[in-house]
Amino acid sequence: MIDLSGRTALVTGGSEGIGRSIVHHLAQAGADVVLTSRSAERAEATARELDAETKGRVVGLACDVRDPAACEATVAEVIERFGGLHILVNNAGLGVFKSIAEMSIEEWEVQIRTNLDGVFYTSRAAVPHLIEAEDAWIVNIGSLASRNTFAGGVGYNASKFGLLGMTEAMMLDLRHEGVRVSIVMPGSVNTSFGLGNDRDWAIQPDDIGQAVVDLLSQPGRTLISRIEVRPSAPPKR
Repeated sequence: MIDLSGRTALVTGGSEGIGRSIVHHLAQAGADVVLTSRSAERAEATARELDAETKGRVVGLACDVRDPAACEATVAEVIERFGGLHILVNNAGLGVFKSIAEMSIEEWEVQIRTNLDGVFYTSRAAVPHLIEAEDAWIVNIGSLASRNTFAGGVGYNASKFGLLGMTEAMMLDLRHEGVRVSIVMPGSVNTSFGLGNDRDWAIQPDDIGQAVVDLLSQPGRTLISRIEVRPSAPPKR
């Protein structure tokens, strides 16, 4: 396992599901991790649980990634507490699965603001500090919906297609600044997001946490810019 001791990570949307698993894997590898949630209570409770069972320190902060000022303040607090930032994982996201005829303007906006704007706001706040760090990473958690459309995905597909494009452009912007940028794109994950959490055939949150740690273990000369993760044996149609 990679040793992340002495390194600091920020994981948005880290209180449950995929985000919680990513925090666990990073902290178990020795990193100090700040996780965020819109709920301070949920962030702090999750951080306490993970801090007690991992090698690295885990801190929970409230942050609504739709608010650029909140993102700036969160990154500033990470720097104040730990003195630097080496890894940013943009995981916060949500989906409203309705046709264009059924989707409200508010439902459209909340997806774009969370899944796309939130990544921009947090990354923009973090980039100056990542450039100063050694072996820095931005890992965006996307979806196979970043490339594959489906009925009822008008808002979700739009946000995830945009995230893939933004990630690839960020990679080109930052690769010569010492910051590697990648995207992890899961298919069906066994969480409460979307279709429910009773699908034994689906990807497990721990699988994505492990994928992130595996990505970070690549040598400095190598950049895996995209990881697509699918269930190995989904139900036959």
